[in-house]
Amino acid sequence: MRWDHMRLRSAEADTEGTTPVPLPLSLDGAGVRVRTIDTPEFRGVTFYEIRAKSILNRVPSSSPVPFGWTVNPYRGCTHACTYCFARKTHTYLDFDAGHDFDSRIVVKINAGELLRRELGARSWAGEHVAMGTNTDPYQRAEGRYGLMREVLTALRDHANPFSILTKGTLVLRDLDLLTEAAQVTDVRVNVSVGFVDAALWRQVEPGTPNPRARLGVCRALTDAGIGCGVLMAPVLPYLTDTDEHLEATVAAIAEAGAVAVTPLPLHLRPGAREWFFGWLRGARPDLVGAYRRLYREGSYAPAEYTQAVVARVREIATSYGIGQRAPGEARAVRPAPAEPAAQQLTLL
Repeated sequence: MRWDHMRLRSAEADTEGTTPVPLPLSLDGAGVRVRTIDTPEFRGVTFYEIRAKSILNRVPSSSPVPFGWTVNPYRGCTHACTYCFARKTHTYLDFDAGHDFDSRIVVKINAGELLRRELGARSWAGEHVAMGTNTDPYQRAEGRYGLMREVLTALRDHANPFSILTKGTLVLRDLDLLTEAAQVTDVRVNVSVGFVDAALWRQVEPGTPNPRARLGVCRALTDAGIGCGVLMAPVLPYLTDTDEHLEATVAAIAEAGAVAVTPLPLHLRPGAREWFFGWLRGARPDLVGAYRRLYREGSYAPAEYTQAVVARVREIATSYGIGQRAPGEARAVRPAPAEPAAQQLTLL
C-alpha cells in the first residue's frame, strides 16, 4: 500500500497548494488536520486527524454487552459494510450515515499515549477493554497510522485485559504484541465472518478482506496459541440463512480452528436501516417487501427467527466438532441470546 501521495489539506490555510477543506461544526476549531491520499485504495477518502481528549469510553449500564469499557481509535470505517450499526454515530459529527461514514474517517492520532495515561490513573480499576465494538480498529487506514501497536503496548504494559473484534487481516501484524500481552493478562480475539459467499461479500462488505482471508487470521492466531472465535454476523435473512449457506460458513469456520462461533442475525438500527435498504432496492428489489415485514417491529428480527437461526447453527457446528472437547483444543458454541444484544459488533 503506497502512502507517498498523502496530502495535507488545511482547514485554515492553503499550506500545500490545495483547496482549504471546510470542517463540520463538531470538529471546527479543534486543531484538525485534513489529509487525502491520491491512490486507488483511498481515492475519495478524507482523514480528519484529531487529538482526542479521552480514549476510554464507558459503556452505558443499560447496555447488555458483557464489557464496561471500549477504545475506538477511529470513527467512520472504510470497510463500508452496508449494514453497519455504527453508521448513525457519524451523524453526531455532522456527517451523514451513508457515504460519509465510509469515506470521512476521524483518526485519533494520540490514542496510544492517551490510553497509557488513562490506564495509569489511580481511579482506573483494570477492567476489561473491548475494541472493534463501534468501528474496526484494523481497517485499512491502520496500515498507515499504526495506532493499534501503541494501544496494545499500553495494555500489555499495564497487564490490562482486553478483546478485539475485527474484519481486518492487519491484526496479524501485531501478533507479537498479542502474544506478549497474553502472557500477562486475558487476551481475546474474534473475527467477524457472517458468510463465505464471495459474490455477496463484494456487494455488502466492499471494503473488507475476503471472508476466507479473515478465517485465515483465525487459523494463524489459533496456531500461535491465541484462541480465536468467530462472530458469525450478520446472518442475512433470505440471503445467507439457508441450510446451504449456513453449513458452508460453519464448515469454513471449523476448518479455521475457531474456538467458538456466535451466530447473530442482522439487525438494522436507524442509519444502517436506510443505507441497507438503499442497497437492497438496487441489488435485490424482490426482497424489499420481505425485509420490511420481518423488521416491521423495529431494528431486530422476531425472536422466533433468531432462535431458529441459532439452533440451526448450533446443530451444524456440533456436527463439525465445534463445541466438543478434543486433545489440545477447546472449542465452544456460544448461542446468541433470545433477545439480540443491542450492539451488532462488526465491524460488522
